[in-house]
Amino acid sequence: MVSKEVSEQALQAVEVAKATGKLRKGTNEVTKAIERGQAKLVVVATDVSPKEIVMHLPLLAKEKGVPCAEVSSKEELGAAAGLGLPTSSVAIVQEGNAKDLIKEIVRELGA
Repeated sequence: MVSKEVSEQALQAVEVAKATGKLRKGTNEVTKAIERGQAKLVVVATDVSPKEIVMHLPLLAKEKGVPCAEVSSKEELGAAAGLGLPTSSVAIVQEGNAKDLIKEIVRELGA
């Protein structure tokens, strides 16, 4: 589990990247982005049910060397990504103005 601070930064990075970069939303899209080496940061909600839906994402991200942060709620993550719906996971594929935020998150995660 990541700290509250990292969770906040991850949501902020998603919001900034939504405006100035490019996101992939939803578990299938995020999985593909990681596998194709496009993901710069993966953000996963911890309140997903059943957990099996997103369990593979942190492992896959680690395997591919992609930083992975967790946030407590899929509602918050969906809102940060500009969706009217909750989302289980988001990958930032183009950072836009979120580049420095992502660097900070990576440093905090020790990735």
